[in-house]
Amino acid sequence: MIADGIFLLFKELLFFLGMIGNNGSFPDPLSAEDEKMYLERYYNGDKDARRVLIEHNLRLVAHICKKFNTQNTENDDLISIGTIGLIKAISTYNPKKNVQLATYAARCIENEILMSIRSSKKHRNEVSINDSIGIDGEGNEISLMDILGTTYDFCDQVEAKMQIEKLRSIIDSVLKPREKVVLELRYGLKNGCFMAQREIAEILGISRSYVSRIEKKALQKLSNAVNNIP
Repeated sequence: MIADGIFLLFKELLFFLGMIGNNGSFPDPLSAEDEKMYLERYYNGDKDARRVLIEHNLRLVAHICKKFNTQNTENDDLISIGTIGLIKAISTYNPKKNVQLATYAARCIENEILMSIRSSKKHRNEVSINDSIGIDGEGNEISLMDILGTTYDFCDQVEAKMQIEKLRSIIDSVLKPREKVVLELRYGLKNGCFMAQREIAEILGISRSYVSRIEKKALQKLSNAVNNIP
């Protein structure tokens, strides 16, 4: 089921959105030497290296989002969707393709934003983890399985399952009902389909700016709670 995968993606997204919101600035891009080093570490199984690669490319997300920031799109929406594109890029990047990481990531970020803009408002109730959830920088379909990786061993799967259950428990315990609904709709926590703040506002009968305030408050609550997960 896609639900578990979405929760794992959301947990990762939560960390980086929290970083953007709290710091108000982005880490500088890595040097070519450091990028190569962290890529090698990542492909050798270093999970922290993957986080560093994403963290130091967040500035690229902000830069690309500026090109799409019009009266019909909200910056919060673009940053969230763009960050998802970046996470996909780092997860699927292949240095053997002889394409620079920044170039590949930029394509993935743009594709993610474009797909979001063009997407239908119809939502599916159930999706396979192998179904396509996007297109990479080379035009290839990406499934959620590609993002999560196919080399998890049994211990990795058990750990992921435990983290998902902890996150679900935190969501139920720290969020108010409306906050929970906003995040479920916003990040597809039930059906795997992301919704824009404007769409959620129409469903709930409130303003988009109010949805934005609810979302930011809920994300801050979750960020604080998740950081305390042992």
